[in-house]
Amino acid sequence: MRNLSDTISRLAARRAQTVAPERHDDPLTDLVNFGSNPGALRARRHVPENLPGSAPLVVVLHGCTQTASGYDHGAGWSALADSQGFALLYPEQQRPNNANLCFNWFEPGDMMRNGGEALSIRQMIEAMVLAHRLDRGRIFITGLSAGGAMTSVMLATYPEVFAGGAIIAGLPFGTANSIPTAFDRMRGHGGPSEARLQQLLRAASPHTGPWPTLSVWHGSADQIVAGSNADDIIGQWRTLHGIDDEAPPSTTMVDGHSRRVWKDGSGREVIEQYRIKGMGHGTPLAANGIGTPGPYMIDAGISSTQRIAQFWQIADPQVEILLPQKRERATAPARPARAEGITKTIEDALRSAGLLR
Repeated sequence: MRNLSDTISRLAARRAQTVAPERHDDPLTDLVNFGSNPGALRARRHVPENLPGSAPLVVVLHGCTQTASGYDHGAGWSALADSQGFALLYPEQQRPNNANLCFNWFEPGDMMRNGGEALSIRQMIEAMVLAHRLDRGRIFITGLSAGGAMTSVMLATYPEVFAGGAIIAGLPFGTANSIPTAFDRMRGHGGPSEARLQQLLRAASPHTGPWPTLSVWHGSADQIVAGSNADDIIGQWRTLHGIDDEAPPSTTMVDGHSRRVWKDGSGREVIEQYRIKGMGHGTPLAANGIGTPGPYMIDAGISSTQRIAQFWQIADPQVEILLPQKRERATAPARPARAEGITKTIEDALRSAGLLR
């Protein structure tokens, strides 16, 4: 196990980032009365004007310290939805559930079918489909960090709902179910075997297939969530698609970054993995494209938002959304302040990681 002080210092540095909040228009509106909401989440949505019936739905899960509107502003999903014609659902964490607005991906009560935050998100999806006559065969989900880990939870607990998912800097389903194990898994230490991860996934629902396609993104310089988690996610899902353990993926370079692809027996691309060279913890964006760089929204020369939508076949593979706006890289993180005692330091680190409410 990595020395606890090392993990604490990394998380404290993350908490100490000082970036002035950006002011921006909020294109999202509230979705109310969507169900019993056992996870006590807020639901936000964006539905383009004149959206035709049977349009796709994309569910987007923000990361720690973020909000739905802030993540949408950074990732640019609403701009792409307006251009390509699909609806958006943004579940949003609330501070009474988690002080740092992290989805509780490691809490047993929130990572199970028909319970907690997972059920709240499922209820939101159903309400959106009914209210806007959306296509049940084209529902997708994506998320960053804690939102990426919660994306793993949703794909595992409700696989019949989703046609595809995209996990950015996240973790596999079931890898942690407590604060100590969550710490270890974020750092890439310990964890269930690949066979055990596959077993946990199969046991999370009564579903027997077909399974959602999967897009996995991770920065090669991520110091918050170890890149080994991306490989674990792929290992957890590969056999469900009938991909032989020894079958090598095809590898290409896209916008200067490595893309690996696994195909099923019919030749369909079912899993893709992007390794973003030199990128830290965050969602990769492309300057001059949709979205806006900021904390954990990183100009890496490639638009994950656009590439993911194209992988799901809900965006024109030839289209490139360019917005003429000034791009600035995120301010460098400030040095963490001196802790006032080890207890406070540990508690601050736990809250920063979303591991203490």
